[in-house]
Amino acid sequence: MQALLALCRSIDCLNRIVGKSVMWLILLAAIVSAGNALIRHIFNESSNGWLELQWYLFGAVFLLCAAYTLLNNEHIRIDIVTSRFSKRTRTWIDIIGGLFFLLPMAVLIGYLSWPMFTDSLMRMEMSSDAGGLIRWPAKILVPIGFGLLALQGISEILKRVAFLAGAGPDPAPDKVGPTPVELLTPHDEPGKGA
Repeated sequence: MQALLALCRSIDCLNRIVGKSVMWLILLAAIVSAGNALIRHIFNESSNGWLELQWYLFGAVFLLCAAYTLLNNEHIRIDIVTSRFSKRTRTWIDIIGGLFFLLPMAVLIGYLSWPMFTDSLMRMEMSSDAGGLIRWPAKILVPIGFGLLALQGISEILKRVAFLAGAGPDPAPDKVGPTPVELLTPHDEPGKGA
């Protein structure tokens, strides 16, 4: 089990590095967007390439940070329902969801997107818009992003199995602060009697 947890730490490290690096593309996208708007308004010039670059940067952030989001347990859940379950039940839900939904989806999308990337690369596919960019750099993001997500899914499943077996720490500790159920439940103000 310790060898598998070491593998988990390696996958976690990879996705942490990728996620923290790719986050900076948000700033770059904002700069490109602002620069494009300024040039369009000041010089009455524009290029589809600048717009497509913004889309590529957004796509890179969305696809390459999905695994980092999963690593940080920040993906969307139905906490209002699962918060009522025991920690053990929530862990089992994560394992089953990862095995039967996350991994098959990530592997299938990664597998199906690879031929689209290779075809685009071989043909040196260009945007159909005037002044547009080449397409393969955007298309490679799909198999890479879903590959990283599949790896992180494996890591999360293994960490939860280790937790249930008593061989590892809690991979998804409860967050500090009120649960969604607590937020919806009215509370008395401190110091005031009921």
